[in-house]
Amino acid sequence: MSRRNRASGKVEGPAGYSAGLSTSGPSQRQLRVGEEVRRVLAEVFGRTEFRDPALVDAAITVTEVRLAPDFRHATVFVSRLGRSDVDVLLPALKRVAPWLRTQLAHTLRLRTVPELHFQPDTALDTAMHVDTLLRLPEVQRDLGKDTDTTTDE
Repeated sequence: MSRRNRASGKVEGPAGYSAGLSTSGPSQRQLRVGEEVRRVLAEVFGRTEFRDPALVDAAITVTEVRLAPDFRHATVFVSRLGRSDVDVLLPALKRVAPWLRTQLAHTLRLRTVPELHFQPDTALDTAMHVDTLLRLPEVQRDLGKDTDTTTDE
């Protein structure tokens, strides 16, 4: 029988076990399975066994995999080494997604292999943009830092 814990507001099952209704982020199992999916996909991309001509010579890096709570869908964040044009590869990745699911099924022991959805990873581009903004003289002045660090006193 489920009940709501007065202190935390969470719905609890028998013996105080949480029913998984928390929105605090992914569970440990989601993180662990996501990392295993990322590792297997990185190995497959490293072997470059694709029949699709758009992916034959593409150096693709899998940076992160986020799994849905039901493990039926996985968002795979990809980038290209040394290039920022990963968007042109997304249609090709969508075409080979069923083959990639088969490769995951052969390697991982999961009840259901997640459906793969590919997204470009823009975290590095965003970090470089923020770094550029933080180095602007106006921002340095507002932060109270002296931009001329080579004073001879």
